[in-house]
Amino acid sequence: MSGMKEYGGYIELDTYRLPMLHEGAVALDCGRNCLAYLFGTRNIRKLRLPYFMCDSVFNVCKKYGVEMSCYHINESFIPEDIKLGDDEWLYVMNYYGQLKREQLEGLKEKYGRVIFDNAQAYFDEPIDGADTIYTCRKFFGVADGAFLFTDRISHEEYPVDESYDRMRFLLGRYERSASEFYSEYSANNHQFADAPIRRMSALTNNLLHGIDYGFVKQRRTENFDAYDRLLGSINQLSLRVPEGAFAYPLLIENGAAVRKALQQEKIYIPTLWPNVMSGEGADKWERYAAENILPLPCDQRYDAEAAGYIAAEVKKYI
Repeated sequence: MSGMKEYGGYIELDTYRLPMLHEGAVALDCGRNCLAYLFGTRNIRKLRLPYFMCDSVFNVCKKYGVEMSCYHINESFIPEDIKLGDDEWLYVMNYYGQLKREQLEGLKEKYGRVIFDNAQAYFDEPIDGADTIYTCRKFFGVADGAFLFTDRISHEEYPVDESYDRMRFLLGRYERSASEFYSEYSANNHQFADAPIRRMSALTNNLLHGIDYGFVKQRRTENFDAYDRLLGSINQLSLRVPEGAFAYPLLIENGAAVRKALQQEKIYIPTLWPNVMSGEGADKWERYAAENILPLPCDQRYDAEAAGYIAAEVKKYI
C-alpha cells in the first residue's frame, strides 16, 4: 500500500527531544523566505533597507516586486534618522547583536512598521509586536532553517523542505578539513537564491532539538569577551558583549590584507558584505567597514584558548 509506514530494517538518525530555541515561531527553510512570507501576509510593497546589507535581501525584494529605498547606519550600527512613507516598512539588521533591546524597542515605537533581522543575534528574544527573523545556519551545523516571529500567519500550504542531500559538507567537515568541502558549502548557500517558500525540513528541525543551547550561548559569549580583552584596544569599533555572539567584529585599517594573510595560516575569516564595497549608495565608512571588518569566529567549537591563538595571529599581521 502506497504511503504505508515502514517497520524494522536499519535505524535512521535518532530523534532528538531537547528543548529547541524559538519553538512556536514559524519555521521555514531560510531567512530570505521569512521575508518573502511577510511580503505576502502583510502585503508589503515598499521596504526601506540599509545600504550595509547582504545583497540576498535586495534580491528577494526584486523577486517579489517590492519597491526599495535605502538608509545609512552610523558607526554604532544604528540607523540614521529616517522618515518612512505612509505604506513603507523599515528593515533593521541587528549587526553582530550590537543593538540593545531598548534601542530595538525604540525603533519599533518610533516607526511602527519594522522588521528586525536577528540573523546575527540568534539568542536575542524577539521584540513584542515586531516581526523578527532568525537564521539557523550561521549558528549551528545545519544546512538550512529559519524562524519568523509574527502575528500574521499564512494559511497557505507550503511544501516541506528536505535536507538529507545537502548535509555532505557538514558531515565531511566533521571528519575532514573545511577546505575540502568548501565548494559544496558555497553551493548550498547559493541554492536558496531562487527557492520558493518552504517549511523547515524534518531533518533540520530534528537536529535543532539536539543542541545544548545553554552551552552554546555561554561559549560564544565567553569567546567574544576573550577577543575583546585581547583586541579591544586596537578595534576601531566600540562594542558591547552580546549574549551568544555571532562573531567578534574587529575593524582595523588593513583588515583586508590581514584576512588574506590569515587564510595562509588556515584561519578563514569571511567578507560578509562584498556587495557594499562595490555597490552604489554606501557611504565612505560603510564601504571601509565592509572591506576591513574581520568577523573573528566565536562559535561553540572554540574556547578562550583558541580565541587567544587567533588574536595572536591577527596581531602578527597588523
